[in-house]
Amino acid sequence: MSLSDHVRTLGRGPGRSRSLTREEAADAMRIMLSGRAAPEAIGALLMLLRTKGETPDEIAGLAGAAQADLGGVPPVDLDWPCYAAGRSRGLPWFLLAAKLVAARGHRVLIHGWNGTNPAVRDALSLLGIACAETPDDIDKALARGGIAYAPLETLHPALFALLNLRDVLGLRSCINTVSRMLNPASAPASVQGVFHPTYRGLQAEAARLLGWSNLTVIKGGGGEFERHPGKPVSAFGLRAGQAWDAVLPALCDDTRRLSDLDLPMQALAQLWQADQAPPFARHLTMGTAALALHTLGDTADPQTLWAERPKLELPDRSAI
Repeated sequence: MSLSDHVRTLGRGPGRSRSLTREEAADAMRIMLSGRAAPEAIGALLMLLRTKGETPDEIAGLAGAAQADLGGVPPVDLDWPCYAAGRSRGLPWFLLAAKLVAARGHRVLIHGWNGTNPAVRDALSLLGIACAETPDDIDKALARGGIAYAPLETLHPALFALLNLRDVLGLRSCINTVSRMLNPASAPASVQGVFHPTYRGLQAEAARLLGWSNLTVIKGGGGEFERHPGKPVSAFGLRAGQAWDAVLPALCDDTRRLSDLDLPMQALAQLWQADQAPPFARHLTMGTAALALHTLGDTADPQTLWAERPKLELPDRSAI
């Protein structure tokens, strides 16, 4: 089939159009990734899906085909997509939570793209998280510290090109959701943040269709997997392949917005190195780590892990 066939299925009009089947969605993704599709057809397909609203079958088909286009990514325990643009958040405290999970002995792969916001990638080097551009780089980083960050533009250039069409179309598309569902290493557990609550159930059901085992999706800080500690959090996903949901109680009485915690980037290292940060930031980090560990089926106490965390090797700034 051609991509225009799938556009026709979606766009015939009231009473005649329908959603794509999982197989049709996978075929559409393979065509888009191959470079054979006309850009006008790609834009039409993505915007028709957006207007209609994606189904779990469509997301499962698109994401499964995108993952199949990858190869050689070393195995990990926890998949951690990172695709928020950062408009309504502060520092990426979730990176500290990911480091704590890795320090426990779980191999963590963060992958993503955050638009023009440099905060996440600037924080990587500060926190000793390698930005790994090839499967070999990922493997070496995981061997060193149990955690790696893979930029989508080098991990999956063809999918990145589709994601970057937002600059042309002026709107997000289902590729944002597909990127979160990519799970490049086929990890048995994944944690995902969304900005719009309606996507929590969509991604959970798509994961079930894909045969995933453990997943937690929350409306997180600015769209990242980052738990607000001062508010109850509704979580959706899978446990042992079965649908799961829970309402998690607040961890503190501070209900400020994450973006209100206006601190310099160095505050991330100060919290990790010396436990120096506002209590809100510490609750945020511990709460996010606890939920990630729960997704992995790990009952370890995050507070104990925090007390035993390995310190960063930071440069001596006294001589500067």
